[in-house]
Amino acid sequence: MAKKPKVLPSIEWLQPRVRLMRLLSLVCFFGFIGLLCVYYLMFADLHGARPWVILLIELVPLMFLVPGMLIGNPRGHSFTCYVINLYLIKGALAAFDPNRQVFGLLEIAGSVAVFVSAMLFVRWRHQLDRRLAGE
Repeated sequence: MAKKPKVLPSIEWLQPRVRLMRLLSLVCFFGFIGLLCVYYLMFADLHGARPWVILLIELVPLMFLVPGMLIGNPRGHSFTCYVINLYLIKGALAAFDPNRQVFGLLEIAGSVAVFVSAMLFVRWRHQLDRRLAGE
């Protein structure tokens, strides 16, 4: 017996959620960038390294994602989900260091917030697109 296709939510249910998740993913994404900037420019003990060099290395992967996030492209948001997992791992490693534990926990929270909001945007946007196409 074939499985029944899942029923898509209504357009009225999807549209506000898509807008909310797009806004929330942008706020979380740029908040995460702000967290990295504040930490590396003000609080990080870099043992003589130039803070802007370390910050540049940290921000280069995220800067490639900015155009897709600003346009609202679902593919850009899904790539963000892949890249942000690297920062989740880095935050987990930092959380075990007593000197960087607070930053590590904040980095974990920020990366999870970006991941969840971007993934929900992608899911609901694809459902909305399918619904608008007449499915």
